[in-house]
Amino acid sequence: KGTEPAGSSVYNKFYEDGVYKCAGCGTELYKSETKFNSGCGWPAFYDNVPDAVERFEDNSYGMKRVEITCKNCGGHLGHVFEGEGFPTPTNERHCVNGLSLKFEPK
Repeated sequence: KGTEPAGSSVYNKFYEDGVYKCAGCGTELYKSETKFNSGCGWPAFYDNVPDAVERFEDNSYGMKRVEITCKNCGGHLGHVFEGEGFPTPTNERHCVNGLSLKFEPK
């Protein structure tokens, strides 16, 4: 578990049409339609592909967060944050490590 430095992912400000897959096992995780610019420095999505992502309570570093992992292989993806006020249908921000993703164009 870890993360790359903010702003370093090629997918941070990348908005091509396609699907983001797990870099570890190839499972489809996010569709490009759900990606948005949150300004956080990592790829952000407001929803995942159904049944592709698992959520776990994460109390590391003195914070209460929700960790997300690939449901198929268990690879760490990042964290979900709720209620930040972004104009998205779910009111969620999936802050995803770019290194955990592999993009497949349409």
